[in-house]
Amino acid sequence: MSHDPMLLAQMLVLLLAIGALAGVLAGLLGVGGGIVLVPAFFYAFQGLGYGGPQLMQVCLATSLATIIVTSLRSVASHNKKGAVDWEILRGWAPGIVLGAIVGVMVAANLRSVTLQIVFGCLALVIGAYMGLGKAHWRLGQTMPGGAKRLSLSPAVGFLSVLMGIGGGSFGVPLMTLFNVPIHRAVATAAGFGVTIAVPAVIGFLFVDIDPANRPPLTIGAVNLGAFFIIIAMTLMTAPLGVKLAHAMDPKPLKRVFAVFLTLVALNMLRKAFGW
Repeated sequence: MSHDPMLLAQMLVLLLAIGALAGVLAGLLGVGGGIVLVPAFFYAFQGLGYGGPQLMQVCLATSLATIIVTSLRSVASHNKKGAVDWEILRGWAPGIVLGAIVGVMVAANLRSVTLQIVFGCLALVIGAYMGLGKAHWRLGQTMPGGAKRLSLSPAVGFLSVLMGIGGGSFGVPLMTLFNVPIHRAVATAAGFGVTIAVPAVIGFLFVDIDPANRPPLTIGAVNLGAFFIIIAMTLMTAPLGVKLAHAMDPKPLKRVFAVFLTLVALNMLRKAFGW
């Protein structure tokens, strides 16, 4: 498939804007970029004419590739402040990796429309928790071990890969519900992000995408053009988001983002069902 230079220019502009927004939101709200990147990639690639039954695989894989870089940076900076709970991370990492690998196997065999429905439904749950969840809610006083951890840790990896997101959206609520202080939970969830994204991206590099529907510079299901542009932009704009977060109260912003996420999720479901 030959690529029209005008189309490539449009793709570049769209990706620059997406990367800038994802960086600001990540710095401002502490949410991983994936929850914004996946729908943004979907609308951008679809708008440029790259559709097909495997479009969501490209969006998930490319989002997860960016998460490797952003999570590693995040873990390093949190670790300098001594905020990462390495004991939790070591205990949960094997199950998360296993769940992520299974997630890739499942995602590779699902049609794009099915993955849109999965993303939409899970994003609604995350949006509801962000908007309505209370800081004092608890499921237990310590992080679960034994059989509970054996079932919960793969679920975190599996669901995160099906949404193309890092460790924050499921990891942070999970840890805070089990009495881990929020700053420690955010820092440790960045480590979850690495253990989710690395095995997932390796798997997605071997997924075969139909060349007719593939955006340029795509290897396996990972779009390298989008990956490099997003990384460059988020490195520039995340510090701006952090500055904004210190200048204003993040609580109402979280609620606003929860509404935004709910609308994105509903729109994804609307498109999936062809309404």
